Amino acid sequence: MGGAIDAEERETLLLGMLRLTLRVLASWPACRMVHLVSADAALLAASATDRTGRIRPLLQRGEGLNEALASARADAVAHGATAVLMLPADLPLLATEPLDRLLEAADAAVAAGSESPIVVIAPADARRGTNALLLSPPDVIEPSFGVLSLEAHVRAAAAADASVQIVVDARLGFDLDTPDDLERLEPALLDQLTALGERPIAAGVE
Repeated sequence: MGGAIDAEERETLLLGMLRLTLRVLASWPACRMVHLVSADAALLAASATDRTGRIRPLLQRGEGLNEALASARADAVAHGATAVLMLPADLPLLATEPLDRLLEAADAAVAAGSESPIVVIAPADARRGTNALLLSPPDVIEPSFGVLSLEAHVRAAAAADASVQIVVDARLGFDLDTPDDLERLEPALLDQLTALGERPIAAGVE
């Protein structure tokens, strides 16, 4: 994505998508707590002032994404979580309805009589990556986000004798990774995300 817009515009857009993600999660009844991991201390300080009181800011230690996710999962478990949903903050079409589909897939596995752990995966659009990972219990598999992560998560779930559900949804599948992805984004939505990202960070996160 960096080749299509300059560094400042990219930072604004990323912040806008993060705020969208937090706003969607705040309005999703199934979400009890958001464990937000970032290396940006200022962003975390601002998120700590959100009005919902459901965001736990966690300063990222090290540079590995999966290590950061594992630390957030440990924090969630320490606060009583029996299931976790791992989401990146670059999903511009995120909404509560596709998140409900993840829960419905997990519920379908339970309704079918499965007593196995449950892994629900939303693949990245037209790629082999993962854009959402629902785990119940939280430690059924380790997060393996990165190249070929969809295959890695499916393989790990099979090794754990977990019930694997794949949810294909355009709103979860579309992430902003490349200039081509940016070209596919509706101009009106790009403007909305940019405006959201331009809000003063001191104002906190809704």
